[in-house]
Amino acid sequence: MSPSPSALGNRVPATSRAQHNAIVELLRIAPVADELAARFAAAGHQLYLVGGSVRDALLGRLGNDLDFTTDARPEAIQAILAGWADAVWDTGIAFGTVGATRAGIQCEITTYRADRYDRVSRNPDVIFGDTVQGDLARRDFTVNAMAVALPLRDLLAGSSHQDLLAGSSHQDRGGGGFVDPHDGMAALARRELDTPATPEESFADDPLRMLRAARFVSQLGFTLAPRVRDALSSMAGEISRITVERVSAELSKLMLGANPRAGVELMVDTGLAEHVLPEVPAMRLEIDEHHQHKDVYTHSLIVLEQAIALEDGEPDLVLRLAALLHDIGKPATRRHEGAGGVSFHHHEVVGAKMVRKRLRALRYPTRVIDEVATLVFLHLRFHGYGGGEWTDSAVRRYVTDAGDLLPRLHKLVRADCTTRNRRKALALQRTYDDLEARIERIRAEEDLAAVRPDLDGNAIMELLGLPPGPLVGQAWRHLKEVRLDRGPLSRDEAEAELRQWAQDNLRAP
Repeated sequence: MSPSPSALGNRVPATSRAQHNAIVELLRIAPVADELAARFAAAGHQLYLVGGSVRDALLGRLGNDLDFTTDARPEAIQAILAGWADAVWDTGIAFGTVGATRAGIQCEITTYRADRYDRVSRNPDVIFGDTVQGDLARRDFTVNAMAVALPLRDLLAGSSHQDLLAGSSHQDRGGGGFVDPHDGMAALARRELDTPATPEESFADDPLRMLRAARFVSQLGFTLAPRVRDALSSMAGEISRITVERVSAELSKLMLGANPRAGVELMVDTGLAEHVLPEVPAMRLEIDEHHQHKDVYTHSLIVLEQAIALEDGEPDLVLRLAALLHDIGKPATRRHEGAGGVSFHHHEVVGAKMVRKRLRALRYPTRVIDEVATLVFLHLRFHGYGGGEWTDSAVRRYVTDAGDLLPRLHKLVRADCTTRNRRKALALQRTYDDLEARIERIRAEEDLAAVRPDLDGNAIMELLGLPPGPLVGQAWRHLKEVRLDRGPLSRDEAEAELRQWAQDNLRAP
């Protein structure tokens, strides 16, 4: 029977929920964690659950990926895991980390670290430490600088529960204890990010921690301690020391968080975005009394939130990036018109090119780049639909050009309506409802998912007596355009169109 959360005391505000969360989560992982701890103890070594795993246990969101730290060196870790783990792999043995799985739980076990940084290069000089306190002192934030000594059975046994949140520095292998030398539990209760050392030292050691702070704001709803925000603002340029791959990985996690708007706003407000996504702060266009127009930056953040509300499953990185970046072409295309007007002609074309350039620079996968750029390119097309004046041909082209991205395009276009005029907003939504209904009607009548010419390449070559080559491709593309304009053709109609094309384009020299 699991103990009552009230047995754990009341150290800081909001800890009772954390106590309950921790008990539930630690009981769940105890069978595997204690088996592992017993093997380390038998070999004469300490083992702690550490960092993000302790934080997430207290938040009630611990998954099946666990982080441990130990005084054992990497070779000893590998020997201890042999014969116990279902699989063992090297996740960075030069950095003291060995990975393993057991009963569906993934474990990363890292030797205590006491690294030194030259604050010029991108990687530390890896130095193994001797104490868990020393290891915790080098971590990024105090909420990640907590550890729980193993085995868990002693910690979770009756009267020992008070040790869980007592901030103990207890290290006896047999006794267990909660290790919190930097008051991470109090910071967690405040939902505040602070650093074990000064933030200037922490960010100088690893500038990626600045972007990680924005990621935790997005993922976990944390705020920054004033001194951390000040250091981030003054040191934002240091992020250029970090490899592009690490930056893009953190940015993706931020964008996939529960509240990416908050993370993006922190990046912009502190200047970090100038070095990661400079196109986003560039959307903060000045507004004067003669040329009033919508704040593009704020609009984009609202579109991001509204697109997230339309997701129907897991967080969608492509949709979220497209929502945030859909208007990045506006600053470059802004023109002041007469009577106080402002135009952004072809900003979707410019924006799609800018998206490709930025995401390539961040080394995103080609698929992500292509999909985000396509959504940005297409997001304005609906506004030519008017009151439903599009022909069926135009609807077919809309569907064909979007391809597999059509469901995301639907969400992006709907999210892009941020007008405060309720009547106008409802009119736009009704108009898009009408377009989606027309798409479904035409889809039911035709195979819109596979719009293709009514004659394939073999038929074209046979009818025109052509060998394989560019002319066959030209004929195929012509038939596809006819198919989009007129819908499905009979065989006779398609052959007549092909012969007419050949007469117009294959004249003898």
